[in-house]
Amino acid sequence: MEETIPQWRVNNPIKRRLSSEVRVGDIVIGGHNPIRVQSMTNTDTMDTDATVAQCIRLAEAGCEMVRITASNVQAAENLYNIKNALAQRNYNIPLIADIHFNPKAAEVAAGIVEKVRINPGNYTDRNTSAKDYSDRQYREELERIAERLQPLVEICKANHTAMRIGTNHGSLSKRIMNRYGDTPYAMAVSAMEFVNICHQMGYDDLVLSMKSSNVKVMNFATRTLVALMQQSNLNYPIHLGVTEAGNGADGRIKSMSGIGSLLAIGIGDTIRVSLTEKPENEIPVARQIVAAYKDMPFESSGEEYALANVFCRKDIAKSEENIETLDLAQTKFDDCLQIASKKDNVVRLVQTKECESKALLAGNVSALVMEGGVCSVSLIDKEFEADLMQAVGEKIYKAEFIACPSCGRTKYDIQTALEKVKQRCKHLKGLKIAVMGCIVNGPGEMSDADYGYIGSRENRVHLYRNGKLVYSNVEDKDALDLLVSMIKEDGKWQDEN
Repeated sequence: MEETIPQWRVNNPIKRRLSSEVRVGDIVIGGHNPIRVQSMTNTDTMDTDATVAQCIRLAEAGCEMVRITASNVQAAENLYNIKNALAQRNYNIPLIADIHFNPKAAEVAAGIVEKVRINPGNYTDRNTSAKDYSDRQYREELERIAERLQPLVEICKANHTAMRIGTNHGSLSKRIMNRYGDTPYAMAVSAMEFVNICHQMGYDDLVLSMKSSNVKVMNFATRTLVALMQQSNLNYPIHLGVTEAGNGADGRIKSMSGIGSLLAIGIGDTIRVSLTEKPENEIPVARQIVAAYKDMPFESSGEEYALANVFCRKDIAKSEENIETLDLAQTKFDDCLQIASKKDNVVRLVQTKECESKALLAGNVSALVMEGGVCSVSLIDKEFEADLMQAVGEKIYKAEFIACPSCGRTKYDIQTALEKVKQRCKHLKGLKIAVMGCIVNGPGEMSDADYGYIGSRENRVHLYRNGKLVYSNVEDKDALDLLVSMIKEDGKWQDEN
């Protein structure tokens, strides 16, 4: 997509995109329904009691849907026992099966739970050749994908099972990257290929998502996806989330920034906050984000959704002549966005009055920053300001830790591992360190990290440098010292002040 100046709707206020409705059990996503909150278990799926107990804790915390990993057929089959055990306890919360490399597991799960989630990058497109594809070869590969996807689609249609087509930034197929690069546009195209296959088969119970640990990538990819759907006269619901956000304040602010930056412009029907903590800790944060944007009006049926072009970063002239100061306490967000989006405008954002909702503040400021016309941000809470600017990648003032929330595939204590790595390396300004739960998504999702610390199996860790495996299956007790030695060897270690 060529870089153009974004054209926002002329009339205020910004309205929430009116998507189609998708039923997931007793919950309906999209349409005029509220923004739905979901989470994911981190128990072993084969441990029925532990998984059921965690589902119940999530439900009682206010979670509306629960995702459970189904890494193989056996795990998919055990979803039946989990679902029945929940029903016996009068919990009818919809379950979502998380599928990666195993189409058969997806087909089994689709006959049991209310929704399956597949990742186009690692679900069926397994050709890892680095060659360039001719148009004919590319088309033939799509035809093979359609053949392999059809059984799942037919099962979903027969059982009224919904499907989330969820693209992850770190797991794009070689075929997609060969043609479109490792870009937000490639992420959106990857999802749209699967969307078109499903749509042509007469199956439209779809929810779509663009996940990344990078807030800007997640934002731009989602906006691209909505624009591509709009061009095709499609309007499936959108799921939002910043994957591998980490823990503590950093993970919360990063999630508020990424999710809120899209809800602020009317995009998003369901969300998941991903924290490397107990899953139930995610729900209060998600509820804060939802509450910040729950009163946004909907667009009218048939009204065109005016979307800014996603590649809208502008060269900002720092001359004082064209800098306009916008007071976040005095200027409507809609007006701020209109001004920040104009071709020749540069804006300085200032906050002169406390905001009741940090989630609203994070989302709105992040949405404005994404337009590329913001030259400076001054908030009342300077620590929050610094953390927010780091979350959106504007100003880096400390180390960044990418960490997945873990799931049933994780075979080591990632929460403890993350805290150990953070305590040892938190002073390393500018370094990006990934602490990941498993090798399924780990290597891809931490591709832009300087160093990676990934659980390989129980009490064993892989260590990476710039996306390349350096040490494999290191004992957990030795892994942190070895990581530090790698950083020192590279001359990137900084003594604490």
